[in-house]
Amino acid sequence: MTTKLSLREARRVALAAQGFGVRHPERPGAARLLATLDRLGLFQIDSVNVLTRAHYLPAFSRLGGYDRTLLERHAWGPKRQRRLFEYWAHEASLLPLDLHPLLRWRMARAERGEIGYRALRRFATEQRPEAQAVLDRIIAEGPMAAADFEQGSSKSGWWEWSHTKHALEWLFWSGQITTATRRGSFARLYDLPERVLPKAVLELPTPDAISAQRALIARSARALGIATAAELRDYFRLKPDEADHAIAALIEAGILVPVAVEGWSQKAWLHRDARIPRRIRGAALLAPFDPLVWERGRAERLFGFRYRIEIYVPQDKRAHGYYVLPFLMDEALVARVDLKADRQAGVLRANRVTLEPGAPAETQERLVIELDRMAAWLGLDSVRIGNAG
Repeated sequence: MTTKLSLREARRVALAAQGFGVRHPERPGAARLLATLDRLGLFQIDSVNVLTRAHYLPAFSRLGGYDRTLLERHAWGPKRQRRLFEYWAHEASLLPLDLHPLLRWRMARAERGEIGYRALRRFATEQRPEAQAVLDRIIAEGPMAAADFEQGSSKSGWWEWSHTKHALEWLFWSGQITTATRRGSFARLYDLPERVLPKAVLELPTPDAISAQRALIARSARALGIATAAELRDYFRLKPDEADHAIAALIEAGILVPVAVEGWSQKAWLHRDARIPRRIRGAALLAPFDPLVWERGRAERLFGFRYRIEIYVPQDKRAHGYYVLPFLMDEALVARVDLKADRQAGVLRANRVTLEPGAPAETQERLVIELDRMAAWLGLDSVRIGNAG
């Protein structure tokens, strides 16, 4: 039997599953931060720092002004304090440690040269001795960044990686090295997993690929609440042959319940533990890589909100700005704000605010409250709002 949901009900399911509609704690500590990460499954990493780096923002959107050093300590602090690790999940991500065994099949495929771009796969075969030489230096010398190797940093830009950087990336994909910490302009320092991650995590049994993929889809379904097959796969970047068997098994087990959503042509599934609240209240500014909006087609179907990142669009062709955050108010995405943290002046600059058609009258008032909250969290003294339309 297929459950039928209105679009409004589907939207509430998705928001509740993502942790919205709950009052912010007065003093969000480590327990609430880690619970948020467990709910979402990951924080996507991005190096752009015009506001603050993207992996800090999802927790702020759901908890309010938490201490960012808590995240840093759990991600890149001493081994005994580690609760997170870096790996490729939904792009580069910070993940809870219990997901490490569920991604070892991906590491094994990378080690065999079965996944990754061509320059990466070569290090699993004919260029393996070169990768081994890079690994041997890390073994002997400890944590190292790409720039610590001769000619190891990028040549002239993000997309022109050096030979050593490709080798490091293959070693990282294959799980032979991991991130020890970050330094300077957010450069990754690589080290051996056994020197970085808790022993208890590395000793967890490794499930077979089929079981791990099923567990990842179950995590996706719990984080999304309601989703199409493509959205379930996309959360951890699984291919159809890696995910479709898992979806079928979870349907058979009753963990995924078929649903028909008003206005959706795609089949969808509801996680059996998903809630359908009577209403969602609250407001939040969302990172461009927040899991509520990172799948752009889903954002359009759920909220009627067409969202694109314009960082790489020439300035004179941008519709909304350089680093634009959607503004969630109650159950709708009602505005978008181009934000910049002017740290030298101590100002959070909302260079441009664009209200969505039909935005409620109180949108601007509630947006200002959230901007003030964000400025305080970032240690900025004031907010300056530019053009509004």
